[in-house]
Amino acid sequence: MQALGDAFIAHVREDHQDWPYPDMSVRNFAEATQRLTGSSERLESIGDIAVHPVTADRIDDWLQLFDHDAFVGNPEWAGCYCLEPHTASPEQPEMEEAHWSDRRAQMCDRLRDGGSYGYLAYVDGKPAGWVNASRRADYGLYRLGEGADPADADVVGISCFIIAPPYRRHRLADTLLTRVVADAPGRGVAYVEAYPPTESREGEGANFRGPKAMYEAHGFAPLEERGRNTVMRLKV
Repeated sequence: MQALGDAFIAHVREDHQDWPYPDMSVRNFAEATQRLTGSSERLESIGDIAVHPVTADRIDDWLQLFDHDAFVGNPEWAGCYCLEPHTASPEQPEMEEAHWSDRRAQMCDRLRDGGSYGYLAYVDGKPAGWVNASRRADYGLYRLGEGADPADADVVGISCFIIAPPYRRHRLADTLLTRVVADAPGRGVAYVEAYPPTESREGEGANFRGPKAMYEAHGFAPLEERGRNTVMRLKV
């Protein structure tokens, strides 16, 4: 992949000099096109859905989804590995440039040591969707800090849903959200929080934080608008 990335960067710099993307972003895009081997075709019907927390023994399944399936048709997002909400901040809402393999390794470490927590949705035993449902204390983007009420450690924050193309529009995100809410009291928290876009966005990946209507159907109430997003919260 190194040679492909080098060639793609050289092509962009010679023929697309107006592109504003740094070299690492261009490299990550090029290399993602080789990893993303899953189907882009949506299934008309799907089989049984099962939801499981991503414990250490399920990291390989998580990697199968992120390495090969989740971002088919959208390789520009394939380098994040859901690390951004943990390392970004309100003052700097985008991650520093890094190779996708470094972000991949960091997120695997977080899943193993509890610095990130989420669930996989399986369809007929195949990993098909993910939700990042870490504590607010483990996010850089949503953590409020000392004196917050409720405290960051007492809130689960839903930062991202990722659904592979064949399984979209089959309510996998809703199924994942149901499990997050059901498990929250057992995780020792009193609230679940979400950060959907205030205005609906077009495109398959545009509502990766989940749509407001889905949270409203689960009883979440809006608290405030924060940038382009609305903070919504549910007491569990």
